[in-house]
Amino acid sequence: MSKSSMIHRYKWYELIGIYAGILLFLTFVLAPFVEGFLVSLKPLSQLFSSPYRFIPENGSFAAYRTMWTSVPGFGWYIFNSFLISGVSTIIVLILVVPAAYAFARFEFRGAGLLLGAFLAVNMFSGAVLLIPLFRLMRSFGLLNTYFAMIVPGVAFLIPSGIWLLRTYMIRIPKELDEAAFVDGASHFYTLRRVILPIAMPGITVVAITTFIGSYAQQFIYALTFNSKTEYMPLPVGLFAYFGRQEVVWNELMAASFVGIAPALVVIFFLQRYLVSGLTAGAVKQ
Repeated sequence: MSKSSMIHRYKWYELIGIYAGILLFLTFVLAPFVEGFLVSLKPLSQLFSSPYRFIPENGSFAAYRTMWTSVPGFGWYIFNSFLISGVSTIIVLILVVPAAYAFARFEFRGAGLLLGAFLAVNMFSGAVLLIPLFRLMRSFGLLNTYFAMIVPGVAFLIPSGIWLLRTYMIRIPKELDEAAFVDGASHFYTLRRVILPIAMPGITVVAITTFIGSYAQQFIYALTFNSKTEYMPLPVGLFAYFGRQEVVWNELMAASFVGIAPALVVIFFLQRYLVSGLTAGAVKQ
């Protein structure tokens, strides 16, 4: 069914309601980003003026230049966040892909209980486990290293990754596995050569959510497990714009947009796999 025929199924007032709902949703989603960008263009004198001006008067990109000198080494903070998130994503995918395949294809005692335990992990806040995690990091000598933030992040991101990818792999026909076994393929070969190409959209979703989750949860781990500036991630660098006397809001907003740029670039290049037809022609005729 074509898109035009689907649209013609609705009456004119139903279309107005649909597009109005979409516009309202996008307004609530995009409004904070638009306001944050406009704040980054305003001088500090306009931020608290009365009446408040939504559109900046004599706006400029000066904050995008001064932010680099206000917090020395800000570029290093961005690099640390990108490195920690990238390594965490790779480790999560290496562990999640075979685990999700095992839960999707094999039936073994305690599988449901184990999946429930994985899900229960996400019910605990990272702040609740800071003290035992700190003692664990100290026991393994991981304090003041990148792994002090990578290991806890990976531990909390693996359960959700398994659930997401397992749901996707369940929908892949088991006939593909059976056909591979008839040809003499092992489970590992079937996973690597048959399942992985078909499950790539699901793996991409897990990769994106893992990268974003790791990028967002670094602040509390960095302050608890690190005391060296060279290992600090982006959230700690943004916190430096909160001074004792005032908050440099325009530079803070500018730094926030610059800091999330690497994550947006990664998502932009990965999103095309979400809509690609990798399952086309997978089932033998």
